[in-house]
Amino acid sequence: MLRDFLLPIMEADGWEWLVAPIQQLISWGASVAMVFGGVVPYIPQYRDIKRTQNAEGFSTYVCLVLLVANILRILFWFGRHFESPLLLQSIIMIITMLLMLKLCTEVRVANELNIKRRSFSAADSKDEEIKTPPKRSFLDFDLIYFWHWSRFTDYVQCVLAFTGVTGYVTYLSLDSIIFVETLGFLAVFTEAMLGIPQLYRNYQNRSTEGMSVKMVLMWTSGDTFKTVYFLLNQAPFQFSICGLLQVFVDMAILMQVYFFSCYPQKPTSHPTHPASTKAL
Repeated sequence: MLRDFLLPIMEADGWEWLVAPIQQLISWGASVAMVFGGVVPYIPQYRDIKRTQNAEGFSTYVCLVLLVANILRILFWFGRHFESPLLLQSIIMIITMLLMLKLCTEVRVANELNIKRRSFSAADSKDEEIKTPPKRSFLDFDLIYFWHWSRFTDYVQCVLAFTGVTGYVTYLSLDSIIFVETLGFLAVFTEAMLGIPQLYRNYQNRSTEGMSVKMVLMWTSGDTFKTVYFLLNQAPFQFSICGLLQVFVDMAILMQVYFFSCYPQKPTSHPTHPASTKAL
């Protein structure tokens, strides 16, 4: 760790009295960065969506990936305790992703209604004939519209249902070392796949327009710091391996930003189809 590198140097120079305070300061700083650093990349994306009232460039499946990953990580903590900052990070990330989902859902539903109104207006229809888009609910259990529901409460219901089922299974299997270690791997591997929905969406659109480049740059720097933190603090091996994978995915998205900005692509046309309206 960093303190192991600084300690001999400071002792050799007669600064022993500063060693303990600096060591504590570094430890606190790293812990605070770990707890809150994960949510920082989503601040510019949240502000962009709120300002433009357009959520098309952001994949709400990023929220799904992070919600699943952090719920599993919290459950993993019950089977194998790890550092408290990592546990707090998961709790704060879950709250952040729910806020992102709430904003994206409100913006998307409002835009769908505006498009409907414009289409009726172009046909010289009366206002009273305007119909709101069909409501899609989690309780419909329609896989076509999975994670593309009309109300924020449906997302909350899905998250609670997933937490309840996985929590019950974990409670029954806590005595199994294989189950606990597998749960830990699934938690961090799911998080490592965080950038895949955005990577695929950019590929589909042949563009990174609407995606916050600041967000991806913060992803990369944050994931790099996080991986180093895992290695230095001897976190469970699953954390370190998947942290490295996450950095590689971030770099691939940054390569897309460079490629599509230097060589603009003609967007591919997709057939009209209910599933194509999903925000991947």
